[in-house]
Amino acid sequence: MDLTQFVQIRRDLHQIPEPGFKEYKTQQYILDYLRQLPGEHLEAKTWRTGVLVKIKGKQPRQTIGYRADMDGLPIQEQTTYSFKSKHPGYMHACGHDVHMAIALGLVTHFARQPVDDNVLVIFQPAEEGPGGAQPMLESQEFQSWKPDLMLALHIAPDYPVGTIATKEGILFANTSELFIDFTGRGGHAAYPHLANDMVVAASHFVTQLQSVVSRNIDPLDSAVITIGKITGGEKQNIIAETARVEGTIRTLSMQSMNKVKGRIEALLKGIEAGFECSTVLDYGANYCQVYNDPALTRQFMNWVNTQQHVRLIECQEAMTGEDFGYFLQAIPGFMFWLGVDSPYGLHHARLEPKEEAIGVAIKLLIDYITWKSGQDGAAIEQ
Repeated sequence: MDLTQFVQIRRDLHQIPEPGFKEYKTQQYILDYLRQLPGEHLEAKTWRTGVLVKIKGKQPRQTIGYRADMDGLPIQEQTTYSFKSKHPGYMHACGHDVHMAIALGLVTHFARQPVDDNVLVIFQPAEEGPGGAQPMLESQEFQSWKPDLMLALHIAPDYPVGTIATKEGILFANTSELFIDFTGRGGHAAYPHLANDMVVAASHFVTQLQSVVSRNIDPLDSAVITIGKITGGEKQNIIAETARVEGTIRTLSMQSMNKVKGRIEALLKGIEAGFECSTVLDYGANYCQVYNDPALTRQFMNWVNTQQHVRLIECQEAMTGEDFGYFLQAIPGFMFWLGVDSPYGLHHARLEPKEEAIGVAIKLLIDYITWKSGQDGAAIEQ
């Protein structure tokens, strides 16, 4: 199989990034590609804007699942590519175009050379938000083909091509979005005593947030609270009637997540009393931790160490968020980092992953799934 064709597929997909649950062109591209493949062992169905592809095994004892995410990000692209995004204000800045190209490489190979076990390749929408994994997991379409083992990868700009990085147990953090609206009384800048300034209220709240991690979270645990956006007011000489802060919470334990949320809610009660205003709190999308099954992950890591074309790193956990964690709550499996060697990181407008990593990943996963299918006993028993 010519692996270079999947570089072009990645470039095609890179040009059509779409928001979560609106991946219409992306879904159609995948479906059109699947129609070109031998259909003897292949069956596909859709769920919302996602696609599930089942390759029937020759003597199936289990189903091995692999998941790729589909959506782009609301970022204006600033790469040097000749194949930039054709959708203004959207970009595949998290590598989902690479993930899908790799997944199509697996489908192409196993459609032509099926292994003993069933292989299920999942194209999941809305990973960046509002979260497609949990509703897809619960859907009838997924449950009817539910795999016994789930795999996924994520590109890693800080690792060189040929590097595979993972660990047993927690790999990615619990995450929660954070949106807070402040409402008071606006007024003329010359008469501050007749108004309640929501820029000041929101600013005090953001300052108070800085003590939550340093004074309320066990220093042996980890948590991050980031406010990435503040908006408020209409004009320089008008006291702001409303303000809004937007951010994210990330923790390595649910205990710390609950503690952070409890402190945020307590601080907001103080802001309401102190500034005579009202607040509305929305936690948006919440993702659980990505927890790699220890036995399966160690088996995978030991296997990777026998492969000549890749290098394994046992990495540390990261505060990254990924809704693949919902699949791992229900199905044993693991996720790993794939080195793509880019000077710009994930969610950056200049992210340019090295495309040689696509072939590296396709070969690795074909070999692993083939090897895994040849093992005795069910995946969850190993």
